[in-house]
Amino acid sequence: MKTLTAQMASNGGAWRLYVVVYGESQWPTVRWESGPVPTGAQRREALACLGYEVAPGAAWSWEEYSQEHGDDSTPVVLIAAVDVREQEGATA
Repeated sequence: MKTLTAQMASNGGAWRLYVVVYGESQWPTVRWESGPVPTGAQRREALACLGYEVAPGAAWSWEEYSQEHGDDSTPVVLIAAVDVREQEGATA
C-alpha cells in the first residue's frame, strides 16, 4: 500500500495537520484553532477523519525552525511528520 507523509505545523498559533498529496492543489487538512500540541489520540482521530492512518511502524518526528531563517531570536516554528496510508475502504 502506498505511503504518504502527514505533517503538523504551528508557529505558536493554530495547529494544522495535513496530508501531502503531490499533484493536488488542495491537501486534506484539519486545524485546531488554539491550545496545546494535539495529543497522539487527537492526531489519529484527525487522520481518520481525513481517511488516513499512521503506517505500521511509523512514528512522529519533530523539527524546529526559526521563523526567520538563521535568526534564533525569532519565534520557533514546529513541524512534525509521520508516514501515513489510506485507511482500508476509505475515500480520502
